Amino acid sequence: MSEIQIIPQPVSVKPTDGHFTLTPEAVIVAPGAAERTGQQLAAALAPATGFWLPVQASSSLTAGRIDLALDDALSGLGLEGYRLTVAPERVEIRAAGEAGLFYGMQSLLQLFPPEVFRAAPLGDTTWNAPCVEIEDMPRFGWRGAHLDVARHFMPKSFVLKFIDLLALHKLNSFHWHLTEDQGWRIEIKRYPRLTEVGAWRKETLVGHWSRNQKERRYDGVKHGGFYTQDDVREVVAYAAARHVNVVPEIEMPGHAQAAIAAYPELGNTGKPVEVAREWGVIEEVFNVEESTIQFMQGVMDEVLALFPSEFIHVGGDEVPKVYWQKSPAMQARIRELGLKDEDELQSYFIRQMDVYLTERGRRLIGWDEILEGGLAPNATVMSWRGEAGGIAAATAGHDVVMAPNTYTYLDYAQSQDSANEPLGIGNYLPLETVYGYEPIPPALSADAARAGHVLGAQAQLWSEYLPTPRSVEYMAFPRLSALAEVVWTPAERKDYGDFLGRLPEHLARLAALDVNYRKP
Repeated sequence: MSEIQIIPQPVSVKPTDGHFTLTPEAVIVAPGAAERTGQQLAAALAPATGFWLPVQASSSLTAGRIDLALDDALSGLGLEGYRLTVAPERVEIRAAGEAGLFYGMQSLLQLFPPEVFRAAPLGDTTWNAPCVEIEDMPRFGWRGAHLDVARHFMPKSFVLKFIDLLALHKLNSFHWHLTEDQGWRIEIKRYPRLTEVGAWRKETLVGHWSRNQKERRYDGVKHGGFYTQDDVREVVAYAAARHVNVVPEIEMPGHAQAAIAAYPELGNTGKPVEVAREWGVIEEVFNVEESTIQFMQGVMDEVLALFPSEFIHVGGDEVPKVYWQKSPAMQARIRELGLKDEDELQSYFIRQMDVYLTERGRRLIGWDEILEGGLAPNATVMSWRGEAGGIAAATAGHDVVMAPNTYTYLDYAQSQDSANEPLGIGNYLPLETVYGYEPIPPALSADAARAGHVLGAQAQLWSEYLPTPRSVEYMAFPRLSALAEVVWTPAERKDYGDFLGRLPEHLARLAALDVNYRKP
């Protein structure tokens, strides 16, 4: 078996003879703008090795050095590409951008024994890295993972750990699902009741939902939590240092019961409701009065101040129209606006947000239901109900992120042996199926212009049945490792058998990082 067991698989790997041995006498040479990555490398190596390597702008050493340098000559690899050369006397990482240096660092760390990811030395370990020449760059620009912290709140410490795991896998987009029927998780100073009321539910459904209300059981335990604006700033800065962009999702006009519980005037009946205790598609949705749109734009004013992301996710999925159909006010609104039906009313809501975001230099992204009733002019579509929405959007000239449930929903079961797996939503998605996903569907691949609208793909982790960080990790890994290869590695370089050969070493890395992965 090759000593080169990097995940995701690089574009080009040429093993050469010998090993580079890291010793306490080594130095990291990182001039100019490369210094930050050099400091990150020193910090990554120190805990497990015990070597606190100096980071210098230059060195007279001819052996035992690790060189990091920005090099415009490598611009053909893009800002995320890199060249890594490991020789017996010296390691060199060169890239056109800091992100490329960072990803070269991740590959270098994976060349050392898995124990390099531990938090303290284990004893006498020889820190050898096999000699190799690697040239690498990502296939897609959007390489993401989504985390639902709204149905079950996740502590900030785990959010930071999750970002570290994305960075290890060269994933660059963290889709942070912050609002739901079951909880509002982000502090909005203008509207304090969103967290005072909306961040807490009195109890949670136990087991699967039943149509028979008498059969439903609840745990009787208050659940909730939220992130302060300083927490959010910390997460965004932490992610940025690891070249991960944080895309916030603020759901509208559906999945809104927690917000309506806080501010009943946002709903359609004016009657008080509680933060939802159950899962599923809930009929409480925002009304489409101008005051409600202005309320959500007020929320967005604070969201934009916290998140520099070009893309802002507005949800837009699973919007039952029952209350709109029953509401005289919403029927009058449809007539007032000259709309055909409730689908166009939803489209009107999303279009107002699209105009708002576009005026502020941002881009709206939403789940594929935003196609219904007409797509907002500048919208990007995240295609989850298969690929049809993504194909339609790309064909119409809109950008797309592929997120089909049949390949990327990591809350789906990993085995059909349900007796020996955690309670889940019930669908089946094995590791091999995730690895086999091709983000550019045949309907687009023959047309380069349409295929170019596919920005990439991402994994989804919905948390109805993921109540703790350990349960998230169990469902995410190693399937997220497989998806990382889908979005990074050229399609012709992918090989499931080869991936399985590299996986045991990678699982040892995850074990060193205390990740509760599922054994394949």
